[in-house]
Amino acid sequence: MAKTAKKVAIRPLGDKILVRRVEAAETTAGGIVLPDSAKEKPAEGVVVALGEGKLLENGERKPFAVKEGDRVLFTSYAGTDVEWNGEEYLIMSEDDVLGILG
Repeated sequence: MAKTAKKVAIRPLGDKILVRRVEAAETTAGGIVLPDSAKEKPAEGVVVALGEGKLLENGERKPFAVKEGDRVLFTSYAGTDVEWNGEEYLIMSEDDVLGILG
């Protein structure tokens, strides 16, 4: 189970979630050290905060499938990059999450 993420002063709205990316790998599986320019942004992160949930036509909110602290995989171009207090986060729709690692 993932560690609980620290609280951040950004609160997503609606069906949006706030994710902190995990660090990119420094070396390949074969042991080759990658320079910063060759590293891809990881499509993996930890859920830091959740919105209220998607508003349904009947006025109710759909609960999230993810929770704070979950380590998730998401699409490469998911979300919007946000920087807060020197840390980088992504705000994305829950639909961009491909799976929960665990």
